[in-house]
Amino acid sequence: EGVGFMVKHSVEYGRSVNPNISLSVCGEHGGDPKSIAFFDKLGLNYVSCSPYRVPVARLAAGQARVRARMAAAKEEEKKQAKAAQLEQKRRIVLNDEGDMVVGALVQ
Repeated sequence: EGVGFMVKHSVEYGRSVNPNISLSVCGEHGGDPKSIAFFDKLGLNYVSCSPYRVPVARLAAGQARVRARMAAAKEEEKKQAKAAQLEQKRRIVLNDEGDMVVGALVQ
């Protein structure tokens, strides 16, 4: 929405033309924690801001990276759980009497 939409569109277009392009933002919005989280989500390489905002900006950048890694780990965990469920459904085992038991745990 608004400027954010334009930045997102510009990042997408720039990366489509040159995937290795280095993208950054400069100015006071580069030190705003919400903006930093947004820019990190878009994949910008770095932000710059005035010196008095650097400590807050560094903290916000670290928090954004931790949130992104936690979200990625959670997604991976969901994918692995779903794959394990599918594998469980695919297993066909013979019991002691030679009858097929579908979905049984193999130990």
